[in-house]
Amino acid sequence: MTIAVRVANYLIEQNADYDVVTHPHSSSSMETAQLAHVPGSRVAKSVLLEDDRGYLLAVLPASCKLDLSELHRQTNRNLDFANEYELEALFEDCEPGAVPPLGSIYDMETIVDDRLAEQSDIYFESGDHEQLIHVSGETFEALMGDVQHTGFSRHL
Repeated sequence: MTIAVRVANYLIEQNADYDVVTHPHSSSSMETAQLAHVPGSRVAKSVLLEDDRGYLLAVLPASCKLDLSELHRQTNRNLDFANEYELEALFEDCEPGAVPPLGSIYDMETIVDDRLAEQSDIYFESGDHEQLIHVSGETFEALMGDVQHTGFSRHL
């Protein structure tokens, strides 16, 4: 597979300066970081959550674990993990589990962990398990748009 159609179109629309990093097939964000030879702290992983208000895409470093109770506290939402079927339906142009952090292009509310703002460059899923998009931290922030930033992760 190649870059997801929505991701590719968005990068073009935003005139984003990016590189594509190819790596062997991976099954987790930390494995992706290792295979691509980049620090896990610079790989943005996306976790789809849901509650009775809808979906929330939480974006955090691959080297961290989502602190769901902290996210509950900060958002006043009773969020839980979405199931694989929902992921496949919502991200239909992506391979299962290769969720890009660009929630806005999938009409999804997104929240970004503060730890990513500390990074000079960011790598994120392109929509498959063999390519990462590499952008500067500044470009990543521009691509994310006006999303909420807060601290909701802890190191693994």
